[in-house]
Amino acid sequence: MKLKGKISLAILIIISFLSVTAHYITKYEPNAINLDCIKTAPGAEHLMGTDNKGRDIFSRILYGGRISIGIALTAAIFSMSIGLIAGVISGYYGGIIDTSIMSFVDFILSFPSLLLAIAISILFPPGIYTVIIAIVAVGWAPFARIIRGYVLTIKESTYIEAAKAIGCSNIRILLKHIIPQCIPLLIVMTGIKMGGYIITEASLSFLGLGAQPPMATWGSMVSAGRIYIASAPWIVFIPGFMIAVTAFCFNILGDELRDKYRIEIK
Repeated sequence: MKLKGKISLAILIIISFLSVTAHYITKYEPNAINLDCIKTAPGAEHLMGTDNKGRDIFSRILYGGRISIGIALTAAIFSMSIGLIAGVISGYYGGIIDTSIMSFVDFILSFPSLLLAIAISILFPPGIYTVIIAIVAVGWAPFARIIRGYVLTIKESTYIEAAKAIGCSNIRILLKHIIPQCIPLLIVMTGIKMGGYIITEASLSFLGLGAQPPMATWGSMVSAGRIYIASAPWIVFIPGFMIAVTAFCFNILGDELRDKYRIEIK
């Protein structure tokens, strides 16, 4: 892995570690209102300042990171799992099964992912689970298409033909020979997609479709602070910076993993 990949990984580890151990790091409760410290600029007492309700932004950034990254990671795991199952079944069995699954995948991919996620979010009550459902509903399709194409190339391999010749069942071939071959591809795709999931979660939270107040997420912090951008710009810029840095690092890490495993994703 190149230097930029190592730096990106280190930054992501630091952000994740700080978010997980937030209750040991900060002395302020993320939702504690202090009307004596409204819109206090960053300083020694409040490292990142306070918001319009006197809440410590550093504390809310750390606790919000748990939710923002946690949602993206959970959505990635479910999207990866569903996409893997659909892609493997479609690519291996072919025929009407392949046509049916890929037609549905093409239908999902024909819509702008963010708009489709917003539409799905509107159908359910706002909250963390709604965001996860919305991201997974649009996120599994790219996994399925890429995995399906990869399975098509390896199912004709000599060792697959040999496994069939000695009487191995389809389930055994899938579990022992094909799915393990897909793991590196899944790792690369997950690394690439995580940045997009972070931004999607932030976008849905910004629109009020994600975690509800007073629970902090980076997107909701940007939304709540946008009207104070002139008088207290740190309220918006700091969570916005965290979204950008985290998404950027995931994108860099995904590119590095793609180069490492020499996998081409179209």
